[in-house]
Parts: sequence; structure tokens; C-alpha cells
Amino acid sequence: MKKDIKFHPVTGVKLAIAKEEVNGQTEWGVYIINLNMIELKNLMITSKGYGTMNGEEKKTSTLRHMIEELGPQSIAKVEPIDPNLFSLNNEFWVSYYILDQIFDKKFVFVEGSMDKSNIQYIPDLDLEGVLHP
Repeated sequence: MKKDIKFHPVTGVKLAIAKEEVNGQTEWGVYIINLNMIELKNLMITSKGYGTMNGEEKKTSTLRHMIEELGPQSIAKVEPIDPNLFSLNNEFWVSYYILDQIFDKKFVFVEGSMDKSNIQYIPDLDLEGVLHP
């Protein structure tokens, strides 16, 4: 059972939503950044959006992504994200292994966190966006 699994605190892993120019178009994506000096294995990332949009309660579908291996000090694009969803809370649940230990963390980009005033240069990505520690 989940209560019997010992989860260790997550360090050295960040999530970012950043924009890049592709063929003259701005595309937004969600990125996972491994700042650790060791690889992460079997990353499972679930994402969903929820909140109020145009006065109505909205929920997006839950998406699941699997990354078998993320090397030390490396980055992976998790998924593209539609900027229309920035008016919702966007939740990403990240679980992974280092050696035989499981790590687990929830990252939430709350409504309004993608406001233009919060967008900054993210050196690890060489892109502009919002970095969630």
C-alpha cells in the first residue's frame, strides 16, 4: 500500500513552463530539469488542470508521461501546453527512482503564475518562462 512506501524528499529536480519559437510560432512546453549528479529512472509524470474559466468550473483530462531515464544535469520536455490553460491551476505530480529509492513531488503552477510579470529567463533551458522550484 502507498502508506507503506517511504518517500524521500525531492531535491535537485525542477519543473518549468517555457516558450520557444518554432517556425515563427510561439510554442509553450513543460520541462523537467534534473540538477542532480545522478540519473533519475522511471519518471512518471501526471498532469492535470483545474479551476474556474469564464465563470465555470473546469477540469482537464489527466495526462500521464513516462521517461525511462533522465541523465545527470539534463532536461527533458514533458509535454506541450496550450496557453489557454494558464488561467487554470496546472498540477504536475512527479515520481522517480534514484537507485532503488522512490521520490515523489507535486508541482502546481497556480492560476496567474504564468502572468507576463512572472516570466523570466531560465538559464538551464536557455528559454523564457516560469520556473517552479
